[in-house]
Amino acid sequence: MSKTLAAYRDMYRTNLLDDVVPFWADHSIDREFGGYFTCLDRTGKVYDTDKFIWLQCRQVWCFAMLYNQVEQKQEWLDIALNGADFLMKNGRDEAGNWYFSLNREGKALVQPYNIFSDCFATMAFGQLYKATGRKDFGDIATQTFFNILKRKDNPKGIYNKGVDGTRPIQGFSLPMILSNLVLEVEHLLDEKLVDDTIKDAIGSVMDVFYHPDLGLILENVAPNGAFVNSFEGRLINPGHGLEAMWFIMDLAEKTSDTALTKKAVDISLNILEYGWDKEHGGILYFKDVKGAPPQQLEWDQKLWWVHIEATVCMLKGYLYTGDERCWQWFEKIHEYTWSHFPDPEYGEWFGYLNREGKVLLPLKGGKWKGCFHVPRGLYQCYQTLEFIASKKAATTLQD
Repeated sequence: MSKTLAAYRDMYRTNLLDDVVPFWADHSIDREFGGYFTCLDRTGKVYDTDKFIWLQCRQVWCFAMLYNQVEQKQEWLDIALNGADFLMKNGRDEAGNWYFSLNREGKALVQPYNIFSDCFATMAFGQLYKATGRKDFGDIATQTFFNILKRKDNPKGIYNKGVDGTRPIQGFSLPMILSNLVLEVEHLLDEKLVDDTIKDAIGSVMDVFYHPDLGLILENVAPNGAFVNSFEGRLINPGHGLEAMWFIMDLAEKTSDTALTKKAVDISLNILEYGWDKEHGGILYFKDVKGAPPQQLEWDQKLWWVHIEATVCMLKGYLYTGDERCWQWFEKIHEYTWSHFPDPEYGEWFGYLNREGKVLLPLKGGKWKGCFHVPRGLYQCYQTLEFIASKKAATTLQD
């Protein structure tokens, strides 16, 4: 180990609590209209005031989670409640679907075409229910979750641009999120529904989107899981696969399924070998599984969320299995991540690097980057490092 477990743990915990969380607490709160500014430049200055529902919800979740899991600081709960009040007043249409975006004052800008607004609303209000016990928060979380289940086979509904029947395809993102979302709200759901949702999520991720012949997870497949030879069907998103695998590891741990844990670790290692940029380091954003030019022009960028999710994945793999390959990859990803993404001058992390690892956009938040992946990942990492240390200490005592 190039650092001790305690040194790694302190590094992640300090960055979370003394750097990243204060950045969002100091710069993102809209004290006039409620909710949060997420479009922040390198220094934290607001450069756009539109409010994207999934990022509003993610920040509610983040501060409620910190209140529940780290310390019951009233400041954190107040920040979460500020976002929740804004969302309850402005966030949904008459049918209960969550809009994609609002203007600063809360007027809807973009229709509720994106089911991920609903997913993160479920997470946000589920955490706030834990923090406060308020029935209205629990009701919003459960109503939204049931709405997701109703929509999951056709998540975009009337906003789907595709023509029915020509090339039916299903995407990986929703099954992936459901594998984590169900644990976020299991305290609000019937036990059988939780078990059934877990079983369905595992089956979808591991038996439909994972293709053993490739050793990889496809982003889009036919309704029966078959490979589709098109831009969409050939797409590999290494970050999604790695994030999903730590979700699956957590589910496997919950269900005491050691075979599933090992399978998830093996898939994670395959994804990293495939997605790692052998020339410049870091994990590529997209690849075409046939080696064709990807449709996404940003395919070779290095993104913040991909690297923090990969770090979490390797630490959990090491915790659950003791596989030394996970630790070796953790240290490799850690070295790349910490030498490129955190901003020691103004705080938080840069989001977008070019292939060579140079900062492409100096923003700290925007339409897609908000208060979520970095703080959640830092929390998961320092907690997992503590569990690893405890496990090693217990093993030493037994010896």
